[in-house]
Amino acid sequence: MISRYPVHPIRLCLPKTPDVTLVFTFGLVCLLSAGTALAEDTSVPALQTQFPLGQVFTFLFLMLGPFKIIAPFSQITRGADASVTRRIALQATLFASAALLIAAVLGDRILSSYQIPIPVLALSAGIILFLVALQNIMQQFTLHTDVTTTSVPAPSVKSAMTPLAFPTIVTPYGIAALVVFLSVSADLQTQLMIGAIVLVIMLLNLVIMLTANKMLPVLGVVLPILGAVIGIVQVALGLQIINNSLKALGIL
Repeated sequence: MISRYPVHPIRLCLPKTPDVTLVFTFGLVCLLSAGTALAEDTSVPALQTQFPLGQVFTFLFLMLGPFKIIAPFSQITRGADASVTRRIALQATLFASAALLIAAVLGDRILSSYQIPIPVLALSAGIILFLVALQNIMQQFTLHTDVTTTSVPAPSVKSAMTPLAFPTIVTPYGIAALVVFLSVSADLQTQLMIGAIVLVIMLLNLVIMLTANKMLPVLGVVLPILGAVIGIVQVALGLQIINNSLKALGIL
């Protein structure tokens, strides 16, 4: 997540291999294996096209929810009066909701036009969810060095679009997961349910932003702990989706 607001520089206590290299290597191996299986066997077993709605909510809540919003929103609205704070929160929620709607419609149509098999889409979702969750967990093992302070811009409603709505609320990996969930949905009713889940998450984000300054001490402790616990579950569920997809492709 990229932000123009001051953050503490971090350095991962991991091997020196770049994270991007690991991501592309892992994803390339899985997708090449899937493509090979499809080429060799046209009778790919049917895969369950619906993710349980509970899993969908968990994934989207982690990727689009309030865990990552509190600190940036507090920095953006520092020194702002209640009226400006409310306007920033409301406009950021509207911008984020509109962006997700556009991405969902365009993404679903684009994927449908390429006629990508459902097992490959599910495999893509599993890889995305696993890597994002793993990255969040590994960030617990970071060192904070070179702490510096820089000036924070004055509160402005313009911040509602960027960096608050995008990329703080609407993350690239959140868009990717939403598009895949909609694409593998069995019917319109399931897609509408996923849309309702996104709407609920956006409303939760709004409530958190409106109360962030008052509840910051409590939220700053509770949400990271809850996020770490759910993140472990997300890693396991991402691996489960990958495993099921590879089985459906006949690789396992």
